[in-house]
Amino acid sequence: MAEDSPARAKRIKKGLVIVNTGNGKGKTTAAIGLLTRAWGRDMRIGGVQFFKHENASFGELRAFARMGIELTPVGDGFTWMSRDMDETQAKALHGWELCKQKILSGDYDVFLMDEFTYVMHYGWLDAAEVVAWLRAHKPPMLHLIITGRDAPDALIDFADLVTEMREVKHPFREQGVRAQKGVEY
Repeated sequence: MAEDSPARAKRIKKGLVIVNTGNGKGKTTAAIGLLTRAWGRDMRIGGVQFFKHENASFGELRAFARMGIELTPVGDGFTWMSRDMDETQAKALHGWELCKQKILSGDYDVFLMDEFTYVMHYGWLDAAEVVAWLRAHKPPMLHLIITGRDAPDALIDFADLVTEMREVKHPFREQGVRAQKGVEY
């Protein structure tokens, strides 16, 4: 294609910051697909899930455990069901500290920060400070995937690739169909 020939001519390689946001489903699913693709290329992958319960056993966690991939849930469940928002916030902030350690470790080629946008959306972390830290510390070749609704403008501006998932139709809203094993969890 003519439109991507300048990029091909430059042969630029860099670790991308990828943001999957929006109100539609599929943000985490797309990220998991990218992690699986990278794993298939013998890349070192891992991640932190900010709001999935730390004892969760969702399908992606089971699959990744079989594949030898570390994906760490650090939350206490969905925030709108939290019985103690202070504890939920503390777990999320601990997740950010864990991510910083893992990003600095050099142990990963691709790293996922799943549902991380909420930590900034709820005001628990300042988006500009997060971006400043990432700008200063993210290894140049690390691909970083961040998911969640309401991605802040500072993160969108910083990212290399932003995809907004838009809900068109949803089985729960349209038909009352609840979350199903293998599809949502």
